[in-house]
Amino acid sequence: MKKILFLLILCTQVSFAQEMALVKQNGKIGYIDKTGKLAITPSYDKARGFSEGLAAVKDQSKWGFIDTKGKWVIKASFDDAEDFNSGLCIVEKDKRRFYINKKGEEVKTPPTDKYFPFENGVAFIRQTKKVGLINPKGEIVLQPKYDMIKSFEGGYARVKNNDRWGIIDKAGKEVVEVIYDEIGNYFKGVTWAKNGTSFGLIIGGKFKAIDGVDKIWDFHVQDNTYARKGGKIGFIDTKGNWLIEPKFDKARAFNKNLAPVYIGKKWGYVNTTGTLVVQAIYNDAEVFSEDGLAPVKEKDWGFIDVKGKVVIPTNYDISTAFSFLNSDAKGFIKGVSRVKNNGKWGFLDTKGQLLGNQWYENAELFN
Repeated sequence: MKKILFLLILCTQVSFAQEMALVKQNGKIGYIDKTGKLAITPSYDKARGFSEGLAAVKDQSKWGFIDTKGKWVIKASFDDAEDFNSGLCIVEKDKRRFYINKKGEEVKTPPTDKYFPFENGVAFIRQTKKVGLINPKGEIVLQPKYDMIKSFEGGYARVKNNDRWGIIDKAGKEVVEVIYDEIGNYFKGVTWAKNGTSFGLIIGGKFKAIDGVDKIWDFHVQDNTYARKGGKIGFIDTKGNWLIEPKFDKARAFNKNLAPVYIGKKWGYVNTTGTLVVQAIYNDAEVFSEDGLAPVKEKDWGFIDVKGKVVIPTNYDISTAFSFLNSDAKGFIKGVSRVKNNGKWGFLDTKGQLLGNQWYENAELFN
């Protein structure tokens, strides 16, 4: 039993230690661990965040890869380099782009007009203006047949042909027929779509129109989403029934059974019955994170808990520091949130404590 416990603790420590964030200090880039300690001293002019245990860094004029201890794993010999996913990474050398594995070896793939990064086991391949899928072995999973394939979300991707949209899985199987004018993300077998002039949900492969609706947003983490009817926003469930009748000027997704809504030029939060449980007193408000905290803005940003209590004062900027990061960067992710104060970036824990008691010229999310 002691041996098992030791292994569990060891695995937890290893997993924890591998979470690194890129930071910039005195004009140089380095990395911190989840405790806020510098794991790799800032010494690089250009670098990328860690992905699958490796980070691309530039040494003089060439890119290579280091591990979480700062040791070179793949020597700096590339003109450009991206991030690892599914064991592969796109690099450029002598004006030629290709994939490498974690040994730095080139991995052969079918001819493609453009190299796309892997996303959890698949990557796009484009031939003669059509897009398909390949796996990390370089095998074609889906012959190029679509005009467009969007990024995979939860194992599913939106596809487009002849101005019509549908959804496929990672095996290339169509789970929603490519016949709709617009389509949303696939969530527990349901998606929203526009069919002609009607908006509604596709449930079990069949389209169900929702009367009067002219916009539906993507599902988030709960079995509901928000929709607009008559210029007002309400919430529907995965069967297309109204949970909360349209009455808000603006709204965002539910999480922790709370959703931000805009009332009288201020933001507050409602529960799933539509009752206002956090008064509309904020200039802006974001979705709750899995950590149970939500960003709210007065003059600047802070965080409230699910009871509406301000647990971190509104003293920060939470705008994304890097353009390729999505809106999730505005809240807590796995116990930390990136914030800006007095022109410097840092990380707060859920108690509002600054990791490592240190601010940086720039910072990227942990991964």
